[in-house]
Amino acid sequence: MTTEGTRSHAVHRHVLDAALHGDETVRLEERVGALDQALVVGGARLEPPVVARVGQTIDRVRERLELGVDHAVVALVGGTGSGKSSMFNAVCGLPLADVGVKRPTTSDVTACVWATDGGALLDWLGVRPDRRTVRESLLDGESEAALRGLVLLDLPDHDSIAPEHREVVDRLLPQADLLVWVVDPQKYADDALHSGYLRRLVGHEASMLVVLNQVDTVPPEVRPELVADVARLLEEDGLTGVPVLAASARTHEGVPALRARLATTVGGRSAAARRAGAEVNDAATALGSQVADREPAPAALALGGVVDTLADAAGLPAVAGAVAAVVRGGASASPSFGPVQEDSVALARSDWLAASTAGLPRSWKQDVATRVATTAELRLAVTDALAQVTVVARRSVAAAWLLGLGVVLAAAAVTVGSVALGSGFASVRANPWAPVVALVLLAAAVLAVVASFSTRRAAARRRTSRVLKDGRAALERVARGRLADPTRAVLDEHRSVRELVDAARS
Repeated sequence: MTTEGTRSHAVHRHVLDAALHGDETVRLEERVGALDQALVVGGARLEPPVVARVGQTIDRVRERLELGVDHAVVALVGGTGSGKSSMFNAVCGLPLADVGVKRPTTSDVTACVWATDGGALLDWLGVRPDRRTVRESLLDGESEAALRGLVLLDLPDHDSIAPEHREVVDRLLPQADLLVWVVDPQKYADDALHSGYLRRLVGHEASMLVVLNQVDTVPPEVRPELVADVARLLEEDGLTGVPVLAASARTHEGVPALRARLATTVGGRSAAARRAGAEVNDAATALGSQVADREPAPAALALGGVVDTLADAAGLPAVAGAVAAVVRGGASASPSFGPVQEDSVALARSDWLAASTAGLPRSWKQDVATRVATTAELRLAVTDALAQVTVVARRSVAAAWLLGLGVVLAAAAVTVGSVALGSGFASVRANPWAPVVALVLLAAAVLAVVASFSTRRAAARRRTSRVLKDGRAALERVARGRLADPTRAVLDEHRSVRELVDAARS
């Protein structure tokens, strides 16, 4: 084979393979995978009955997906002498099914597949390997492309005296995407057909077609009357809107129209895909009941409120105030953190849980409560964190120097003034600047004292701010590590399950 021929053959095989394992199978595999992953992530937070139900659906659908759901399974069903196998051969264009005296007496099913390989599906359907044919080949070109993906079955006669034949028919009918009932002008009103099968298929009219075969054996002017009579009997069976097609396997009349109907079935979504999709949807709905529609808003995970409560529990504002008093000179004892109030810590924890888990199912709330620190653990963490905060409580050196300078300047002013006044007016006249110097020194002393107080107040504010900042930073680290991070981990898992469930829905 030439390189060009090899490439053409490979492309042809790829197209045919895609007919049996195409986009529908891939999409369903992705949806089932999303369900499976949701079970893994959800874990013990999902109710066991729901997990069991979803798990069974996953196993069942995956088993079916191994066969592919992109096939269109069409079953030709008919009674003895209806010409069903001849019609099968006419549709295939090959003499595949045994007809007439060569009809098999076993419960064998004959299959024709318009693709390269339908082995797994045909195994599942119970079709023997020697009763299978791959219809499409390179010699067909694109002439059979419209039926690509079709699995056409020729079932045993439904009215056969062999019970195993009826068993095969009963087993395969529910698996078919389209049931083509082949009847003949002599036996189309047979009660075995109508009471034994057709009347039990009410509600499945969209997946049925009746072919009145052998119309070549009756005059042309009678054929419309026969078709109308078949439709009337179907209506009496409760089957509304089932198409009736006049055909002849011998003359090929109506066969192109039948092939066109089969092509329409191939182009639609298979029954297997519809059933699998519906099962996945049901499982996703069940799993969706285990999660909320959304997670709490980001504002619910803000740490400001819990840090405020923990700060009050540890007496952080009081310690900061005591530091300010020492720096200002109003106290001499160095402040320190006392015991952390347990009740306040418990309040901070409960407030956090209430806000951060609002709207979640109970099992997810319980998981958050289990993962975050207990009240005792949180209280110990707060104590340890604040022990690392440096509390600087000493008077300002600059303020002390300024105060000392003010005292010195005041003393100098008093001295200069006293000397000037004590020497009398003659001395003042001799040195007129002495009072001015005294006043300047006094003013400088006042400024130094004022600056000393201002410096103390500024230092008190800085030290207070530093204690509050360092203390709140330490408490925020505790709140983040012991409350926020575990909570976010659970919420991320909840979000993952919710999004996987959404992905599993069609």
